[in-house]
Amino acid sequence: MTSNETPGSGGCPFHQGNSNPGAPLGGQGARTGQHAAVHYHDYLQLDKLLSAQALESDKSGVTAHDEMLFIVIHQTYELWFKQLHWEADSLVTIMGQPALNDNSPELQTVVHRLDRMATILRVLVQQIDILETMTPMDFLDFRDLLRPASGFQSWQFKLLEAKLGLKFEYRHGKEYYTAFLRGEHVDLIKKAEGSHSFLQLVNDWLERMPFFEQPELWQEYAQQYGAPDFWEAYKKVYAGSLAEAEKNNLDLFEEVFSRHQETHYTLSARANRAALFIMLYRGYPLLQLPFQLLNGLLEIDEQLSTWRHRHMNMVHRMIGTRIGTGGSTGKDYLKAAADKHYIFKEIAQLTSFLIERRKLPQLPKEVERKLGFSA
Repeated sequence: MTSNETPGSGGCPFHQGNSNPGAPLGGQGARTGQHAAVHYHDYLQLDKLLSAQALESDKSGVTAHDEMLFIVIHQTYELWFKQLHWEADSLVTIMGQPALNDNSPELQTVVHRLDRMATILRVLVQQIDILETMTPMDFLDFRDLLRPASGFQSWQFKLLEAKLGLKFEYRHGKEYYTAFLRGEHVDLIKKAEGSHSFLQLVNDWLERMPFFEQPELWQEYAQQYGAPDFWEAYKKVYAGSLAEAEKNNLDLFEEVFSRHQETHYTLSARANRAALFIMLYRGYPLLQLPFQLLNGLLEIDEQLSTWRHRHMNMVHRMIGTRIGTGGSTGKDYLKAAADKHYIFKEIAQLTSFLIERRKLPQLPKEVERKLGFSA
């Protein structure tokens, strides 16, 4: 602890340089230039925040102690969803640029904010531990007073899925997934579904990898591997790594990396080739940040899946097989959505085509040079 810190300050900016906890931030009546002093209470609008918990049980004259916990937890979820939107929107802005240098601070920012989103999602999972301190009987004290309100009506979560790249046709229960939302919220989700999602921007970014469009870089492969380019060479090595029961993977390899027509996939064959190349040769300096970006997407999907499954198990624990307050099938709906709603599953699928590091084709010297920091 330095001489300027006080016990319990914890390095919090709200506590630094202010020995009077009741004084405005920055000291007693302090001003910075023409900027008026800000008070903690006013800055966080605590009057609004702390008066936003209106218990239905109080309105009905019913004793339901745990309804306060229920409200606070779900309000906290919605605040975190707002922060996730803030981060996702910034990512769309950065990735939507015509060009993005893979050694640039902007790509580092993308990786950092993806990591922040994954960390927030871990917190969302951990909050279920707190909610599960409420027993099923505690929940029944006020559950029927909530109808037809339901987490199914969380438009922020559905909007986040759409911004990240969950296609309408991949949703479970798509015929009614917006049926219980207000019109203005449906409009926001539809607009996001019609816009370029973050996953589509990742596809565009991957397609800009230049190495495979320069055949002169791969001329030595014809002699070394008996193949005209990297992908034909890699396919031979990959085929040799498969067990007999995995031979059908070669057909999938062609579909993922060599298709020449429109398909149901979001990622193009060219983008898939770039993404797999990044995974295979991530040790090269130029590919380290791109690999962290791809890994960040998989982490977000994993945390979203964990949250959905924890939510499903909590619902089963609380209400068994009963119908949800919003009219959904409860646990059954949540399980089907959890099994289907993977946003970055096409990137996760690429791990099926990895081979042992020791079997990787040796890259041409010129390609290795371009992948270094001096490229």
